[in-house]
Formats: sequence, C-alpha cells, structure tokens
Amino acid sequence: MMKKRLFTPLKEEEIKELQVGDIVYLSGDVYTARDKAHNRIIEYTITDAEEDIPIEKGAVLYHCGPLVRKNSTGGGEIIAAGPTTSSRMEATTPQVIETLRIRGIIGKGGMGIATREALQKYGCVYFAIPGGAAVLAAIRIKAVKAVYWADLGMAEAVWHLLVEDFGPLVLGIDAHGNSLYEEINEEATRKVLASTTNPN
Repeated sequence: MMKKRLFTPLKEEEIKELQVGDIVYLSGDVYTARDKAHNRIIEYTITDAEEDIPIEKGAVLYHCGPLVRKNSTGGGEIIAAGPTTSSRMEATTPQVIETLRIRGIIGKGGMGIATREALQKYGCVYFAIPGGAAVLAAIRIKAVKAVYWADLGMAEAVWHLLVEDFGPLVLGIDAHGNSLYEEINEEATRKVLASTTNPN
C-alpha cells in the first residue's frame, strides 16, 4: 500500500501503476455525476450530441449530490459533499467510461463486474471515499468552476469542482481488474469457514 498525490488530468500510465489499497490525495478538476447525469450522457451519445456533454474526456467523476449554499457574490459554496452509493450507477457507468474515457471514479460501496471490466478495458480506477464525511470532503473543494444541467436539480446537476488534496481516497478497484471489495469478501469467507470447521 502506498500514499500518492495525483493531479488531474490523470495519465493512463500513472493510473495503471496504482494497486488496490493505495491511498490517494487528488488535486485538480473533478465533475460530480449521479443517476440523471449518467442517463443524459448516454442519451446524448445515442443521439449524436456528444459535443454537448460538458464533462471533459479523461475526467474524474465523483458520485456526489452536493449541498450548495448561495454566497454573497451570487455564486455557490459547497457546504457538504458526501459520496453517493456507486452501485446506483452500475447500469450506466460502463458506457459513460467508454464514451468519455473516464480515468477515475470516486464513490462509496464499490461497483459491479461490468464496471470492473470497463475500468480494465479503458484504463480507469475506482476510488472509495469514506461515507459520513461530507463536510470534511467539502473543505477540500477550493472552487466551483461551473455548474451544468442545472435543470436536473441541485443534487443531480453536474458540478465542475476544483479540489486540493481531496481524500484520503482508497483505491477500491484498479485498472487490472483487482477489487479490494472482493479481496475483503474472500478473506471474510475464509475466516468464517475456518471458524466453523475448527470451532476451538
């Protein structure tokens, strides 16, 4: 396990060096995207309107519906930015990764086999951020650069954020198909089986 500081845009070669369990602090541009944003990305892809997708190719997505407070200048201040359960986006994430060549996804709870295969195929990783730390996550957001698709609502809009040392992020799924969640489940299963076969 290593601690690393990474800066966006993430390079494919540095992504492929990461291993499950690595601790990462991320600085640079991050885009929030939840269910409705994923659905719209796919809709725009199907209708050949990809140029209208506001997320840059090779970006980092954060599964997050931030709580935003209007400030005195008329802009927005993120006051809470906890992660959304990533499995909600499982059905659409592989296509979003393919369309936008996403390099990193931040969320909680892990993702399924289809997403893991897409991560491996396109050189992308899944970072886990602790749930329940929404205010601490917001502290690491230094600016709101833009908000897109506001018609989807505050939580579902795409927020373009500038972050600094965002984390700690734990590499949950790497670009080689390895999953920390699977490793933990296998270890837990081994311990349960060992305790039932050797009760003393």
